Amino acid sequence: MASISKLSASAFANSAASFRGSSQQQPMCCGVDPRKRIEKSISSSKLSVRASQRIAGSLVVRCSQVDGNGSSVKRTTLHDLYEKEGQSPWYDNLCRPVTDLIPLIESGVRGVTSNPAIFQKAISTSSAYNDQFKTLVQSGLDIETSYWELVVKDIQDACKLFESIYDDTDGGDGYVSVEVSPLLAEDTENTIESAKWLHQWVNCRNVYIKIPATAPCIPSIKEVIANGISVNVTLIFSLARYEAVIDAYLDGLEASGLSDLSRVTSVASFFVSRVDSLVDKMLEKIGTPEALNLRGKAANAQAALAFQLYQKKFSGPRWEALVKKGAKKQRLLWASTSVKNPAYPDTLYVAPLVGPDTVSTMPDQALLAFIDHGTVSRTIDANVSEAEGIYNALEKLGIDWGYVGSQLELEGVDSFKKSFDSLLDSLQEKANSLKLVSL
Repeated sequence: MASISKLSASAFANSAASFRGSSQQQPMCCGVDPRKRIEKSISSSKLSVRASQRIAGSLVVRCSQVDGNGSSVKRTTLHDLYEKEGQSPWYDNLCRPVTDLIPLIESGVRGVTSNPAIFQKAISTSSAYNDQFKTLVQSGLDIETSYWELVVKDIQDACKLFESIYDDTDGGDGYVSVEVSPLLAEDTENTIESAKWLHQWVNCRNVYIKIPATAPCIPSIKEVIANGISVNVTLIFSLARYEAVIDAYLDGLEASGLSDLSRVTSVASFFVSRVDSLVDKMLEKIGTPEALNLRGKAANAQAALAFQLYQKKFSGPRWEALVKKGAKKQRLLWASTSVKNPAYPDTLYVAPLVGPDTVSTMPDQALLAFIDHGTVSRTIDANVSEAEGIYNALEKLGIDWGYVGSQLELEGVDSFKKSFDSLLDSLQEKANSLKLVSL
């Protein structure tokens, strides 16, 4: 397809100056009627999940109420997760109507993450974007710029919903993440420029600009942080790359020249379940009893060691000097928390990774499973020696952690690029069907 490979500063500026009006929203989110997704009852004081009932692929959440003063019961395990253990539960999804997030916020969700695959699904399967898209292309905007208009509107609307959480936590939570074009994953300079313009275009205090943790984008992360822009670093699959991400954040804070660093924050999105998906296949090829016994254990073991690295890096004289200027720790965010192997427990990548000053972003199934039967207790460093033993045992069996990280990064970037290109193709087809525009 004839797609541009980068969104220039001028393209962002021209687009941001146009079409601030909102399009008419349809009562459908990703093809699912939210009124069927959220049901209120008075039968229980908890938010319960009927895991066996599915509507259009979505689990049904029943938000309960109690009588007395008539106020809604908002206590769930997500509230306990944050209040008792200091972990912020976020939602890994976004689509229209964005107001579908309100029941989730009431249930304890404290932020939202998005990515090109999420928007590909949202925009290509819902009619809620049609009116705005039609207006955009009729005005003469090209397909990719129109795409960004659709995305930015969703991000801005979501930021408004989470703004009170951002304010209540003094900028510690309530963020909504939007990713730069995946086509820029190997382009240091254009990632920097796109991050700046995307941040300026969204123009919300509680937006995170997502930048992939590819080698070419590590310098981009430092520069964007140095410019006072908060960043969600995504697609981290190895301890070595994670340490480079932390260093980029610290370098950026030090290079910023800001006397008050309290409004420059960051999360490091450490991917979990995809690690097991790859390592399990490698273990099955080895085929020994020892290898087979380690299936489903690699991801959480590496994550536990990542938390140890986090604690080490955000301590000591260098970090304390930044704290004096108001710096906040770059929190670890557990991503890819949905279970890929149906034989594994559905909270496998959530319950064992509970720890302070961390974030767990969960798609529907993981989120609702944890609400329904998740256990809230500090687990991330409950058995560090066991995690070290698993990590080392995998190495002895021939599992190359460097290869695992590189391969998963390659697959992750490629997947997002395909989602991005697929969506632009589908938008072009939609425009062509209306005889509105051609690239």
